[in-house]
Amino acid sequence: MPAMTRLLAVDTSAGRGSVALLDGGSVLTDYSDEARSHTRRLEPMINGLLAQAGLRLGDLDALAFGAGPGSFTGLRVTAGLVQGLAFGLQLPVVPVSSLRAMAHAVHGQLEVPADVAVARDARMGELYWGLYRVTPEAAVDPLLADSLVSPAAVALPGDTGGYLGVGDGWLLRDAIPETVLARVAAVMPDVMPEADAIARLAETLFHQGEWVGAEAVQPVYLRDDVAWQTSA
Repeated sequence: MPAMTRLLAVDTSAGRGSVALLDGGSVLTDYSDEARSHTRRLEPMINGLLAQAGLRLGDLDALAFGAGPGSFTGLRVTAGLVQGLAFGLQLPVVPVSSLRAMAHAVHGQLEVPADVAVARDARMGELYWGLYRVTPEAAVDPLLADSLVSPAAVALPGDTGGYLGVGDGWLLRDAIPETVLARVAAVMPDVMPEADAIARLAETLFHQGEWVGAEAVQPVYLRDDVAWQTSA
């Protein structure tokens, strides 16, 4: 993998806005918790990171974004921003699953590869659900496609071995089958998608050719009727 990949990642899929600039292996980040301020805050955050690194937008090799699932408004804002930059700069874009970025959070606590079950509260009595194999070296590989399910319908493949639970969906434990809960060794309910994880995952995906052109940038909503999510 080239040593000097320069990649800008943006995520607003979970309410919090975050931006990360990967430059040859090191990552600079900035965050904003201001409600409904992403349109106004993201551009100054991006410019601030570039100035801190002594770079310009034209120095980037690629862009990345948290593609969802998540907040409809947040996903729409990020996709629009990244698509506009990609058109203007003629750069490839790496869409990264927001659930995959959440699974990335556990890698630093692992000594051996582990299976991670990511559950995000999708409102309306449903969960965004993803299963990943995560290694201590931060490889995060999907075990199945991200999905939208009811808590009562979640299931874990196989019949042995403990999973790590990630995400606020695990707070709905009263609605999750006991057979599933019994196979979850530990839960990290406070983990949310962050741009630094998206940047690091996107670097690998970029060099594997898993990127799209600006015209193909699309959020992943999973739910057909997403109008309710404007306040999520």
